[in-house]
Amino acid sequence: MSEHERSKGHRRVLMTVDAIGGVWRYAMDLGAALKSNDIEVVFAGLGPFPADDKIAEAGRVGKLVWLDAPLDWTVENEEAVAEVPGLIAALARREQADLLHLNLPSQAAGMETNLPIAVVCHSCVVTWFAAVRGREVPPDWQWQYRLNQEGFACADAVIAPSRSHARAMEAAYGAIGNLQVVHNASALEASDEPKQGFVLAAGRWWDEGKNGAVLDKAAAMTRWTVAAAGATTGPNGQTMRFRHADCRGELSHERMSALTRRAAVVASPSLYEPFGLAALEAARSGAALVLSDIPTYREIWDGAALFADPHRPDAFADAFNTLADDPQLRSAFGRKARARSAAFSVEAQAEAMCSIYSGMCARDFSTAAE
Repeated sequence: MSEHERSKGHRRVLMTVDAIGGVWRYAMDLGAALKSNDIEVVFAGLGPFPADDKIAEAGRVGKLVWLDAPLDWTVENEEAVAEVPGLIAALARREQADLLHLNLPSQAAGMETNLPIAVVCHSCVVTWFAAVRGREVPPDWQWQYRLNQEGFACADAVIAPSRSHARAMEAAYGAIGNLQVVHNASALEASDEPKQGFVLAAGRWWDEGKNGAVLDKAAAMTRWTVAAAGATTGPNGQTMRFRHADCRGELSHERMSALTRRAAVVASPSLYEPFGLAALEAARSGAALVLSDIPTYREIWDGAALFADPHRPDAFADAFNTLADDPQLRSAFGRKARARSAAFSVEAQAEAMCSIYSGMCARDFSTAAE
């Protein structure tokens, strides 16, 4: 960015990203919306290196720099991530960033920088254990708790993607200063593509919190095909094997979007979802939603989806079969989901984030109206 551009009020955000889960989609969609507000985004990548299609996508939105550093939840001890805050701060200096937007709380722990720091807690090991295992994080993961708390303390703003997750964070960590909620969003256009008779579910199925085992058992009792899209092998060797669902494996965003547009029913049996981007993307296309009855999904989709006990495969199968047998009910829930999804636009998300950025920087961070 030239000095002339800076004099006109352009801003530059350094945003961390990874290529494993939903943070990538979050960062790309938000980055594109910020770009429309004359805010340049430099993506600092961590963890496993992305595929070529993701590299190309990031290049269209902003600038991508991949750091040789891991994600906290993929390593066994805090020494493995000790250098991460320093690497990010050094990159921010080189790129002349105005602000840091960190998508893992631990990335802010002990960071030495004069830049404002926004930390977004999309998920964390501590709240995952509470939701999935019903207990505190075990002793050998306590360092995650400490680093996240330190990251919250170092941040000028802490952001949760839902009120439900904000409550879970404070239940796990205690009161968090400057905690705010900005719902996630989707850039997908609403679709009226004709539906086909199958159920679709998407997730990182190696993650126990996605509850793939319940989906697979439900598939054995469902008259329609239940398709499961997403990775079945995790970065640390975790695996999930489907026996009854039609496993489609990991798909590109374009192929996943095309499959979602065709699905008459989209499901999520997750035990842990701080927001649930797959459900929002499905709602954009007018699919009928069948979701696990957890606080996040109730917050966002109550009245616009069918809910099932995430511990009962038969409850999901009953919901799938009910929708398969009743086209009018299926269409009605599809319309309700699409109408609800309009509230979660990237424009609204970018506006909320720009407001937070401006408050952190004591100056207007959006130049769209200049």
